[in-house]
Amino acid sequence: MSRPLIAVTTSSRSGWRVFPLVNLNLWITGGRGVRWGVGRIADLADVDGLIIGGGDDIGPDLYGGKLGISARIDPERDQLERSLAEAALDQNIPVLGICRGSQMLNVALGGTLDQDAWGTYGRERMIKTILPKRDVRIRPDTHLSLVSGPQPMKVNALHTQAVDRLGRGLRICADDTHGMVQAIERVKDPFALGVQWHPEHLFYAHRQRALFRALVRAADAYRQDRVQTDAMHESSA
Repeated sequence: MSRPLIAVTTSSRSGWRVFPLVNLNLWITGGRGVRWGVGRIADLADVDGLIIGGGDDIGPDLYGGKLGISARIDPERDQLERSLAEAALDQNIPVLGICRGSQMLNVALGGTLDQDAWGTYGRERMIKTILPKRDVRIRPDTHLSLVSGPQPMKVNALHTQAVDRLGRGLRICADDTHGMVQAIERVKDPFALGVQWHPEHLFYAHRQRALFRALVRAADAYRQDRVQTDAMHESSA
């Protein structure tokens, strides 16, 4: 049986090197990716899942913030990803948000962001590296705890923004030792998980691969339901 197809949004600046790494993680865990950048329409009819990738900061106009702190934004990407996130949630398509993607998931559901997260939580605590040096606590009785285990983990950190007010139907499922939100999840279907770190760089760690595996499994279940529904419609036509 063919692999579930996952749309992967990327930055126009760095997507050429990030997408192959994300796709590697998908392939290892049973899926396959297709790059979905600015210029493509927000139509997910032919895919089984969605990854909203990292990169540029999200423009504050999407959540009522003030422009001035964000140094690098891409308004076209903002609009595309917000439309994709809303469409995926409306159509029960599973979503994994990575760094910026976690923030976009929150914004798409009406949440807000802290544009200067390190100013809020202490610049002396700032970590920006692809190496796993940031301590994260997984909250019990969350979907993330079932996917990656409840034990604390070390992750990387490349972000400047962070989740502030939670969006509708979301809960915090991980934070760091200073209280900054590090992961959010939807409390009901469809599968929607956002992590502030970059698990694609940590593919050698089984707990990070588990995030992609959970998405691929949810995407496969979505695909099977869609095939059955289409078959029922054809038989009744």
